[in-house]
Amino acid sequence: MLPQDKLDLILRKHEEISAKLSAGVTGQEFVALSRELSELDPVVEAIRAFRDASGDLTGIDSLIADSAIDDEMRALAEDERTNATERLQKLEHDIRIALLPKDAADEHGAILEVRAGTGGDEAALFVGDLFRMYERYAQLHGWKMELMSASEGTAGGYKEIIASVEGRGVFAKLKYESGVHRVQRVPATETQGRIHTSAATVAILPEAQDVDVHINEADLKIDTMRAQGAGGQHVNKTESAIRITHIPTGTIVFVQDERSQHKNRARAMSLLRSRLYDEQRTKLDSERAADRKAQVGSGDRSERIRTYNFPQGRITDHRINLTLYKLDRVVAGDALDEIIDPLITEHQAAQLAAET
Repeated sequence: MLPQDKLDLILRKHEEISAKLSAGVTGQEFVALSRELSELDPVVEAIRAFRDASGDLTGIDSLIADSAIDDEMRALAEDERTNATERLQKLEHDIRIALLPKDAADEHGAILEVRAGTGGDEAALFVGDLFRMYERYAQLHGWKMELMSASEGTAGGYKEIIASVEGRGVFAKLKYESGVHRVQRVPATETQGRIHTSAATVAILPEAQDVDVHINEADLKIDTMRAQGAGGQHVNKTESAIRITHIPTGTIVFVQDERSQHKNRARAMSLLRSRLYDEQRTKLDSERAADRKAQVGSGDRSERIRTYNFPQGRITDHRINLTLYKLDRVVAGDALDEIIDPLITEHQAAQLAAET
């Protein structure tokens, strides 16, 4: 049974936060309270639905226990009781899922980084394929994607491409994409039809807000330079590219996508903030759970998580042994949820098992 006193506490907390926001708060307090309220909203909705269903079941039980009703009515009530019981069990499961410890960054946007691994030109082309897959996936979810930095490959594709993805719940969905993605296919330049294996590394960083990580301007070394295009030519003649070094950690970010130095600086700071936030989270997570690398969605970027086999039209996620024969639709972004949703379910099941 669900702990009713805990559910009452959640409802009261939801009311208190709503009252504070209605009274008018500003600045960081407004951001923090709004975030907390959005996290509580689905839990409160599930609790209210559960209690409504529980009341319905009590009413049905009272009807069945009434000696004055005829057999036909009692039989109908028994059927309704079965349906009501199943609904109540589902709602109880939904609440248990909603009460699981949340990743503080789940509702954040994300920084998507895709880099070519082994495979030379073919790996760079695969980076381009992956980026377009995520770009389409973002469009389907109504998210906004903006290019932050790109280094083109010599034969097409990208050696590295970085973009921001903004929208509600972006990180909750995309965080399971971190890791090594492997592709098996016949390159366009292959004359003998041999299958080549290449790889790309995907990193999904939660987009950090000012309230998540503080950066001291005195700790930064900021360099401006001319942006470089493919083959080394200048993209423009102004020194608009920005490189920021965070001296305490040695973290370096480089952004050259915009002609505006001001815009590139803002994007570089956003990228730096997210990388520092990710480092903090990774350190805390590894301290909290020694077995974290064995869990779904560990974010270990050296782990091979997925294989895209083009000759067989097959895609396999190695973490949950899931194989789909719809590679084209996944790479087009249309069926990516058919991999991500089972990963989320598996992670939730592991969390529930750990709490029992």
